[in-house]
Amino acid sequence: MDYINNIKKIFQWYDEILSVQHRAEVARELRNEDDLFLLLCLSETLGLPNPAFYYTLELYPYMMEKFHDWHLRMGMEKSPLSGFRCC
Repeated sequence: MDYINNIKKIFQWYDEILSVQHRAEVARELRNEDDLFLLLCLSETLGLPNPAFYYTLELYPYMMEKFHDWHLRMGMEKSPLSGFRCC
């Protein structure tokens, strides 16, 4: 039993060593993908045609929670949408 626990610890240690170098890069890529998804879903309100507008309409309540952080990350001090405010 102790042998199995030692092997598990070795695998955890090995996995940690491999993931430490790429943790920031993975987090940045996830944030970029999230930003792109939010832009695609809100593109109709920004004036860009969105063929999936009808299907993304249900996601708006969930996206509004992240909208403030998103527009600040994109370099917009105030909300670019005139229909609703977040600041």
